[in-house]
This record gives sequence, structure tokens and C-alpha cells, in this order.
Amino acid sequence: MIKKLLVSPLGWLIGILLSLGICIGALFLGSLDTHSLLNSEIGHNILWNIRLPRVLLAFVIGASLSLAGVMIQSNVRNPLADPSLIGVSAGAALGAALMIVAADFVDIQAHYYIPVAAFIGGILATIAVLKLGRNDMPGGMALLILAGIAINVVAASLIGLLTYLATDSALRHITFWSLGSLASANYFWLTLCSIALLIVCIWLPRQHRKLDAILLGQAEANTMGVDVKRLQIQSIVFVALLAALAVSACGIIGFIGLVTPHIGRMLIGASHRYLLPLSFFLGGSLLVIADGVARTIIAPAELPIGIVTALLGAPVFIWLLVREGRRLQW
Repeated sequence: MIKKLLVSPLGWLIGILLSLGICIGALFLGSLDTHSLLNSEIGHNILWNIRLPRVLLAFVIGASLSLAGVMIQSNVRNPLADPSLIGVSAGAALGAALMIVAADFVDIQAHYYIPVAAFIGGILATIAVLKLGRNDMPGGMALLILAGIAINVVAASLIGLLTYLATDSALRHITFWSLGSLASANYFWLTLCSIALLIVCIWLPRQHRKLDAILLGQAEANTMGVDVKRLQIQSIVFVALLAALAVSACGIIGFIGLVTPHIGRMLIGASHRYLLPLSFFLGGSLLVIADGVARTIIAPAELPIGIVTALLGAPVFIWLLVREGRRLQW
């Protein structure tokens, strides 16, 4: 009954209205009351230049990571996979850490260049993964995943070295950035992330039958006329684009890309025709809620959003591990 409601036009209308309501509620969540926000110059500045881009960026990044999670899980046929599996998050974190440490030795404003360095690091990591794990070689997607794991290990080692060499201020900056924060949200990053998400939203819905076919197995998908290798490469590129921009804009945010697709599958099943739009709205709404918790739970201070998503997502991840273990035993 619930599944039929969710996939009906009424269900989608309710979902859209709920997502919109969550975003509007987040706009007015904070120490400044609604009357001051709407009827003072300072309130207008806070509402339109601070809270609005922050809430919208949270929704866009949540939706991006969620769709990236659906793509990577479907292509590797592993429900425990997430966008960081291909090394893009680790590469972006390495680029940011390198810029933070370099700022102590070169007279530059690291605040402006960290996102750029993170994006470059994420893209370079993706290129390295695609080169190392060539999809035209025997092993296909498995080689891409192994290459991603290798890039993660290398990036983690280099970040550890940079942390050892960093000054106290740089070390605190690296730690805070790696935990994720939407405090520096602005319309530039909102526009950039929205354009990337729009491109993926135009391409991805047309692939839902192919993604369903891949779930049956690569050989079965090939017999159904699906060019599996091409679809996997395209998916990896789009996952890298979405994840690199997300990490560049607000640091590393975990578990959204892992948990959201599972919640969607539990609600409506594995069909990508319904899973993709549900993951879009669900991922965006969850990150908006998590950001609201992060900026109010210890107000006037702010909790890094990566901590909130980890605290919420880790129990779900453990439950998924237990469930997968029981399923394999049967």
C-alpha cells in the first residue's frame, strides 16, 4: 500500500511538498526570529545572502551525493559502495590539504583556493583511477574499484604526511575542512553544483532500464543489448563530477551517498525508474535536515556537518552489514 502511494502522482506531489517544506523551515531555523528576518535590513541580508544559498546548496549536494550513490552501487552491484569508493573524495581532500599547508609558506589567501585545489585533486584522482583500472581489460569494473582503493590509500598516506608537516593552525584547518561544513556556502558554488546536477538529471533518467539490466548481471545485460562498459565509464565520470564538486564546496560529507539509496529501495524497491527521483528528493532533504541540526544543536557554535551525517549514517551502515551477512548465510 505504501509503495503504491509513493510511486503514484499523489505520492510524488507529497514528496515534493515535503522537500519544499523542509527547505523553507530550514531558512527560518536559527537564533534570529522570523519577524527580524523579514522586517530588517540585517535580517534580509542573513536570509538572502547566508541562509538561502546554504539551504539550497545543502539540498543540491545531498541530491548529488545520493544520485552518485545510486549510480556506483548499481554499476558495481554492491549495496555497500559509495562515491568515495572510486577515490574522488580522497583526491579532493588531498588537494585541499596541500593548499592549506602551502598557504603557510606562500603568501596566498587559502580560503579562496582550497575549493579549487580540492576540485583539481578530485578530477586528477578520477583520471588516475580510469587509467589504472582500464575498463576494456579483463576484470572490468573490479579493476576500477581496486584502482579507487589504491588511490584512497595513497591519498590518505600523503594527507598523513602533510598533517605531520603542518603547523598548528594548518592542522586545525585541515581537520575542520575534512569534517565538512556548509558555512562558506555562496551562490557561486550553488550555481556550479546545480549545473552539474542538472546535466546528470538530464542524462540519468534515460538510463534507468540499463541500470535495471545491470542488476541482473553483466552477461545478462549484454545479451539485452546494453553496452555495459560504456555505461559504467559514463557513470564513473558523472559520479566523479558530482562528488568532486560536493567535496570542493563543503568538504567531505559521508554516508549520504551510501544510506539514501538503501532507504529508497526499502520504500519502493530496486526499480531505477522510481528510485532515482526518490533518491534525489530524499538525499537533498536529509542533508538539509542534517545541516539544520549541525548549526543549532550546539548554538551559537556550529558542529561540522560530516559529524552529524556520520552519527546518523554509521548505525544504518552497521545494520546494512549485519543484514548482508545474514542474507549471505541463507
